[in-house]
Amino acid sequence: MTSAQTIDLSSATIGTGSPVFAIAEMSGNHNGDIDRALAIVDAVSSTGAKALKIQTYTADTLTIDSDRPAFRVAGDHDLWGGRNLYSLYQEAHTPWEWHAEIFDRARSHGLIPFSTPFDPSSVAFLEDLGVELYKTASAEIIDLPLLREVARTGKPMIVSTGMATLSEIDAAVTAVRDAGNTQLVLLACTAAYPAVPEEARLGNIRTLREAFDVPIGLSDHTLGIGVAVAAATLGAVVIEKHVTLDRGDGGVDADFSLSPSEFAALVSASEQARVAAASGTAFGPTPQEQAVLALRRSLYVTADVRAGDIVSTANVRSIRPAGGLAPDDFALVEGRRFTHDADRGTPLSWDLL
Repeated sequence: MTSAQTIDLSSATIGTGSPVFAIAEMSGNHNGDIDRALAIVDAVSSTGAKALKIQTYTADTLTIDSDRPAFRVAGDHDLWGGRNLYSLYQEAHTPWEWHAEIFDRARSHGLIPFSTPFDPSSVAFLEDLGVELYKTASAEIIDLPLLREVARTGKPMIVSTGMATLSEIDAAVTAVRDAGNTQLVLLACTAAYPAVPEEARLGNIRTLREAFDVPIGLSDHTLGIGVAVAAATLGAVVIEKHVTLDRGDGGVDADFSLSPSEFAALVSASEQARVAAASGTAFGPTPQEQAVLALRRSLYVTADVRAGDIVSTANVRSIRPAGGLAPDDFALVEGRRFTHDADRGTPLSWDLL
């Protein structure tokens, strides 16, 4: 790490002044098919994404198989209402035996593969696979022992902050730093699936950056790319979005995931937004605008005139291009006489009057 705002990875840099670090999250969009998982990796490789992320857990590492009410998703949830947690996680998890093949395919495309671990056994497993960074999920931000376990690997950490209070975020940051890890990125996040723009709270990007002096990004679950692009204008240096081959194929995360073409549009638009926001404040022509100055209006002779003719709207008008007197000078020259002949298309100057 070269500064509090910069983290260097093998093939990318996270921080202010660097291109947006775009993470394509596969999550459960493989729909239980390794070939589909690899096809997602291949599709992501053409989007401009910097990284491909999966999640490392099993139903048993996340919960227990129970039908008690607490172990079911709230019935009014848009996507998973009433689902038993154990069966949901069984459906959504990425089999651990797939990880190496997914990571190898991602690396072959120049992507940085990594994962979200959910318990110490998954951290150890990912260490054996040689991941170069980790992400922790919003719901795990209060699991300080897990954060410390990840922090002790010494690898950069991306910590999602959905649902967390500022004091809970502070406790998580302190846990990571006390474990000896200073390579930390925080992600603003609304942990709803899908989330609505009205609850995006993008102002948290600035607050988190000022409070913790680390790079800040966005883990976005809203539909489309608008919120993520807006985050880039506010200084988000990481943007994470779920990606699938086609939402029409269904799956636990499909409804709030982007297609590969949409993810590519996000990468392009967020980088444009970052660059534009960094352009600062100034007035007057930019270097590119210099050539357009010639297209400003000015006063031109619009009909052939002879010496002695009177300046009027019949022979002088404000037109493009520049080169003549300012348009507002017409009130000063109207009624005066030309002292020289002038052809149509001659810029009006004081020398002609």
